Amino acid sequence: MASTTTRVLRLLSLLQDRSATGRELAERLGVAERTLRQDIQRLRELGYPVHATRGAVGGYRLGQGAKMPPLLLDDDEAVAVALAVGLAEDGSTGIADIDASLTRALAKLQQILPKRLQRKVTALRSATAVGPATVGSREPDAPVPAETLTVVAGAIRDGATLLVTHADTETEVEPYRLISWRRRWFLVAYDLGTHTWRALPVAGLTGVRSASRRFAARSLPDDDLVAFVLREVAKTGWKVQARVTVLAPAETVIARINPAVGIVEAVDPHTSVLFTGADALETIAIYLSMLMMDFRVDGPPELVAHIRTLARRYTEALDA
Repeated sequence: MASTTTRVLRLLSLLQDRSATGRELAERLGVAERTLRQDIQRLRELGYPVHATRGAVGGYRLGQGAKMPPLLLDDDEAVAVALAVGLAEDGSTGIADIDASLTRALAKLQQILPKRLQRKVTALRSATAVGPATVGSREPDAPVPAETLTVVAGAIRDGATLLVTHADTETEVEPYRLISWRRRWFLVAYDLGTHTWRALPVAGLTGVRSASRRFAARSLPDDDLVAFVLREVAKTGWKVQARVTVLAPAETVIARINPAVGIVEAVDPHTSVLFTGADALETIAIYLSMLMMDFRVDGPPELVAHIRTLARRYTEALDA
C-alpha cells in the first residue's frame, strides 16, 4: 500500500478530474472504504472542500471553499497563475499538445478558487482579448500593475466610467475592452473629453480610478476591437513614426504585413504608401527588409541615415 501522504495526493488528483463514488475511489486507490473516508477527512483538515452526496448517484466531489486550500500559493499568486494560464490558452502558445493541458490546468485551478478570487479572474478574462503573435524584433516590455488591470476590468464588467491620468491630465472615459498584445496592454475606451475612441496604452497611465458612473454602451468603432487597437498603434502608438513609399500595389503590401506594423494607402495601381512605427529605428528597418519589395523612405531623416549605414555595412560584407 502506498504511504498515506502519497495516497492522499493521489486522491486529490482523482477528485480534481471529476466526481466519483466512494467505491470507485477506493478501488482506484486500492484501499477499503473506511480508509478512503479517513483520507477524505485528511483533505478537509488541510482545507480542501470535499463534498459528499448520498444516494444511488452520490459520491465525492471537490467544491469551492471559503479560502484557498494550501497549494503553496497565496491569493495574488493563485490569481496570477489563473490569468497567465488563461491568456496562454486564449492566445495560442504554438506548442503542440499543450492547449488541452492548459485547459485542464485552468479548470482545476478555477474549481477550487474562492468566489472572491474567481470573480477577479473572470472579470479580467472576460474583459481581455489577445492580439496576434508577430514575427520579428519584439519591442521592450511595458509592464502594468495587476491592481490597475483589476480596476479597469471591474469597470468594464460593471459598465462604469474610469478617471484615467496621462501626461498629468485626468480625463473620464467609458472602458470597453482590454487588449493584450506582445506583452503590452491597451484599453479601448471612449474619451468623454474629446468625444473620440482611443486605444490607450495602459502602461502610460499614471492614474486609474473608478468614477462609479454607469453608462449605456455605444456602437463600437469596429466589430474587431483587436484590429482597431492594431490600427491605432500603427498610426500613433510608437515612439518613432515613418512614411515609406513602396513600389507595389496596396493590396500586395497589405498581404505582407501585420496590421500593427502599419497602415497602407494606395497612390496608384503600382505604388502605395506605408505609414509605420516602432519604439526604435532599428525595428522599422527590420520590418522594411521583411517586406521583400522595393521601397523609398520618405522620412524621418534619421531612418534614412540608418538604412544608408546598413546598406554600407551589407555592401562591405559582400565585398570582403
